Amino acid sequence: MNPERARELRDELRHRAHLQPGLTPQPGSRKQRELRFDKMLPAQVEQAHQLLTGLEGLEIKRGAHGNSLSISYFITDYTLEGLETALIGQGFHLESTLYSKLVRALIYFCEETQLRNMRMPERLIKKSNEVYVKAWEHHSHGDHDDTPPELRAGGVQSWPRV
Repeated sequence: MNPERARELRDELRHRAHLQPGLTPQPGSRKQRELRFDKMLPAQVEQAHQLLTGLEGLEIKRGAHGNSLSISYFITDYTLEGLETALIGQGFHLESTLYSKLVRALIYFCEETQLRNMRMPERLIKKSNEVYVKAWEHHSHGDHDDTPPELRAGGVQSWPRV
């Protein structure tokens, strides 16, 4: 493979990643996801668009596919799982292929983990080392100097000259 072909493949993958908003890595708290509805019920896409438009802090656009909506939100306000659960509770039917179920489960897990990490207090990194120092001091390891303190304090001067 030559460098030009590698660049073409890279650019093609980047372009595809923009078409699939749920699959691209999204650091930070702003998320862009895709809601895919059952293909057999195309009217639900428009109904869901009207329903979700009323939610503050949620941006909604037509999706790349005919049965999808592209949504953008802050994870501190909404989660994909919460939005989809609310839609299902209102009688909407989401796409139920194995692929979409796996993608949803992965996104649910990632968002839940990110929220949990955001809520945890920061560790005191400077003090965390003290735990290990104290454990080392009380541990009976073989790294102990049996030289009496008076000889250690006196140093080399107390040794007889030869």
